Amino acid sequence: MSILHLSFYSAFTLSSLGLAFHRTHLISALLCLESMMLSMYVALSIWPVENQATSPTLMPMFMLTFSACEAGTGLAMLVASTRTHGSDHLHNLNLLQC
Repeated sequence: MSILHLSFYSAFTLSSLGLAFHRTHLISALLCLESMMLSMYVALSIWPVENQATSPTLMPMFMLTFSACEAGTGLAMLVASTRTHGSDHLHNLNLLQC
């Protein structure tokens, strides 16, 4: 395993551990999700170069598109929860109450 692969794996693992263990604010959860998407995007962008593919695939562009949609949806949820509940703490959000 090269140092490049190790850095992508460690970035993805650390961001998923951050998402799993530091769930106090919604903005920190969104940042962890964005770092996971960023590490996956960079890994998918470098993959055709490492395999000497003749043409780059469209998968990184699809990943970037879904990442932008996820970021927009997450920020909309952040604004909506802050307006209704007064803070972005995840323990204030109870999905069983409407």
